[in-house]
Amino acid sequence: MGGGKDSASKRQNLKTIDKAEHSHALVPAAEDMVIDAPIISSYNDRIRPALDAVDKLRRLMVMKEGIQLPTIVVVGDQSSGKSSVLESLAGINLPRGQGICTRVPLIMRLENQANLKSEFSLEFNGKLVQSDEADIANAIYHATEEIAGHGKGISKIPLTLVVKKKGVPDLTMVDLPGITRVPVHGQPEDIYEQIADIIMEYIRPEESIILNVLSATVDFPTCESIRMSQQVDKTGERTLAVVTKADKAPEGLLEKVTADDVNIGLGYVCVRNRIGDESYEEARKEEARLFESHSLLSKIDKSMVGIPVLAQKLVQIQANSIARNLPEIVRKINEKLNASASELNRMPKTVSSVAEAMTSFMRMIGFVKESLRKILLRGEFDEYPDNKDMHCTARLVEMLNQYSNKMQKCTESDNKKNFLVEEIAILEECSGINLPNFLPRNAFIVMLQKKVDGILHMSVDFIEKVWNYIEGVVIGVLMKHSENYYQLQISVRRAGNNLIAKIKKRSVDRVMEMVQMEKLTDYTCDPDYLDKCNNLNALRENFMRDVLVNHLRSSAVDLQGFGHIEVDHLRQQFPVLNQAFDLKMRMTAYWKIVLKRMVDSMALHLQFNVQNLVNNDMEEEMVNELIGPQGGGIERMLGDSPSVALKREKLSKSVQKLTESKEVLAQMMEKMVA
Repeated sequence: MGGGKDSASKRQNLKTIDKAEHSHALVPAAEDMVIDAPIISSYNDRIRPALDAVDKLRRLMVMKEGIQLPTIVVVGDQSSGKSSVLESLAGINLPRGQGICTRVPLIMRLENQANLKSEFSLEFNGKLVQSDEADIANAIYHATEEIAGHGKGISKIPLTLVVKKKGVPDLTMVDLPGITRVPVHGQPEDIYEQIADIIMEYIRPEESIILNVLSATVDFPTCESIRMSQQVDKTGERTLAVVTKADKAPEGLLEKVTADDVNIGLGYVCVRNRIGDESYEEARKEEARLFESHSLLSKIDKSMVGIPVLAQKLVQIQANSIARNLPEIVRKINEKLNASASELNRMPKTVSSVAEAMTSFMRMIGFVKESLRKILLRGEFDEYPDNKDMHCTARLVEMLNQYSNKMQKCTESDNKKNFLVEEIAILEECSGINLPNFLPRNAFIVMLQKKVDGILHMSVDFIEKVWNYIEGVVIGVLMKHSENYYQLQISVRRAGNNLIAKIKKRSVDRVMEMVQMEKLTDYTCDPDYLDKCNNLNALRENFMRDVLVNHLRSSAVDLQGFGHIEVDHLRQQFPVLNQAFDLKMRMTAYWKIVLKRMVDSMALHLQFNVQNLVNNDMEEEMVNELIGPQGGGIERMLGDSPSVALKREKLSKSVQKLTESKEVLAQMMEKMVA
């Protein structure tokens, strides 16, 4: 009857963890936990399914998918007594010796087993090695050498130790190399940095519980393990401290663990290390006697002393951590599984026939053409929102405006420099037997040809600059849409380069033709020409008076539309000055027509050729390159590129791993419900 009453009392104290997330893990309050022989918690059967699930997820290496698991991480300075604590919890002997004994992360999976037969095994590098209690330390030593090599170097590759034994607590812990600052003979010079990197990798995740092993013989604030844990857990809310060698330095220990100068949020547990050949049962009895009878240590609260209390706290902390993190783990696994499966489905299917290859090829061309229509013709850039080089219509307008401004500001467009000097020289060379003050047409043509020749290089440079830019855009789009067809990319790039080279040559030829037309013919139907020409010639009378009559007042005059002009050099050119002014004004009015015509023609030419490039030329060039006599055949599309094959394999493994992880959690839920 008494037993039934106790059971009912305990059931009242059970806490349902994460009921809202349908987790059925039940965790008793700490005061209701019973310690069986010697350190086993009474509710292992309830936490075991969740712990098994987490261990299976760890073996599946789900952490490589960015999913952190609740983990008790054991850290401590070298010689802090870390091995003794773990030996006491597991009831087995671990490798001992000078220097670093733990050279790899040792994942210790302790599992209480009802029958008397114990089981011991090691898992590493894809192997499973069975052992027995007498030989387990030696087996760990040899496995460590196989992972980290002979000598005293360390490795990040973990070694898993599975202990199934009656009386051990259901715990999974990760024991890490002890922290040492000074390398001994045979250790690498950067041994401290290597160890620190491994420790930080394990204790940084918020899901990790830090078991900080401290020696009672040292000042806690000076411990390197404390410094490291405080970097990632400043408040100490996920740090538990176990103080070893309590019998070696009992003075002041009570003050140390109650003052808590180093922020140990989960509390302290003081323990006595096993000495010599003591059995684990004898060690526990001596430990209990020490904390009961010692004049100083007996003052420490019984909830803070002994290996059984440590085991009890670790099991409870572990249960709470698993229950707290389980819903987030489930959410992340589902989220990453859906994302990986979706990405795998979006990848192109493996091409297995010529018909499929042809279909994929034509689909790829369709995607390329649509992308180019958007960015070259319609001014849409949703595919490249942050890459301004791919906002093509805006960039083409910028280049066209720059070309126009450059033409307006070039030497040939400078109307002030050496005012009328060039006109006078040309008139003298074109003089003939004709009426005085008669402007010969050939003088206008000679001057026009000279000015047009001067802007030829600017026009050619501009058209080459534009097509070089468009070439980069086209190749970028082609590479993007053919990235899944590694064997095609060389051909696709060559087709793009060849196509742009043809169009560029055609454009340069067109520019040369436009320049030749401007040189041979002086014609415009623009009515603004006559108005502009008449307005400029209306300035002649005042200009001539300022040059010839008012020459004593100034060496320069102000001419409307031209600004301040030096005229001293013109006063000796009276016979041809009138003709030179007329030629200047006619050319000034006409030159604006020439420049405007060049820029407008260039814009129309580019727009026309870009349209043809996208709508006609691209597809024709691609088909000829791949399917034509020199193309090599569509069969080259068969098979994945190395990068795509690698990505496909990685995603497939990720989907498989996450699917298995999801099944593990589902099975765990079923067991907990049962």
